[in-house]
Amino acid sequence: MAHQTHPYHMVDPSPWPILGAIAALLTTSGLATWFHQHSTQLLTIGLLSTLLIMLQWWRDIVRESTFQGHHTPSVQMGLRYGMILFITSEAFFFLGFFWAFFHSSLVPTPELGGQWPPTGINPLNPLEVPLLNTAILLASGVTVTWAHHSISEANQKQAIHALTLTSILGLYFTALQMMEYHEAPFSITDSVYGSTFFVATGFHGLHVIIGSSFLIVCLLRLAKFHFTPHHHFGFEAAAWYWHFVDIIWLFLYTAIYWWGS
Repeated sequence: MAHQTHPYHMVDPSPWPILGAIAALLTTSGLATWFHQHSTQLLTIGLLSTLLIMLQWWRDIVRESTFQGHHTPSVQMGLRYGMILFITSEAFFFLGFFWAFFHSSLVPTPELGGQWPPTGINPLNPLEVPLLNTAILLASGVTVTWAHHSISEANQKQAIHALTLTSILGLYFTALQMMEYHEAPFSITDSVYGSTFFVATGFHGLHVIIGSSFLIVCLLRLAKFHFTPHHHFGFEAAAWYWHFVDIIWLFLYTAIYWWGS
């Protein structure tokens, strides 16, 4: 690598991709055994393995980018394109859930009572917890933008404050959604309404957890002075992802919570 004549990063062989795939297989198999046999042992092993591999893989990438200098402008541009394509694929992922929801809700079948929400379904009030969660995510979008501007201006103290607030808001959103699920008057087995509601909002909740983890890792790196005004794509990727999560929630709130109720 010391004598390379190009700006690209030739990645060293790594055990984490294959081990990550095995951990993912353990996790999905553990979910199946949990659903059918009510055993959580395999799921616990899969989740712990996934967490351990994530930490070590992230450690290697931090070394490559921050300490070894492999993330040149050309490499960063490739990472930007990759993140943009990833977010685009996630947008189409959620498009499928919205398609299923509108397919069933715009022309309710006789089996649903010819109405939406279906007969017997008592939907959640969109002006209670869902509206609070909307305010929380919008506020978190403001604070993550504040953190980005602070990093760009080399204001370490404000960046840490803003990113800490964003992480807290993300965790607060997750706690409120868990409470909402626990108190919901319907379940995932209650017709197509319950299925589309819990699958769409549940996958969004999973994305919030992933985004919160992303931001917390960035907060730890920020505290260790890993970011500079001109070299902080790791944080930018987290901020892009978080804004995407915010936008998806606005569509979910408008379509499923407000219009769908």
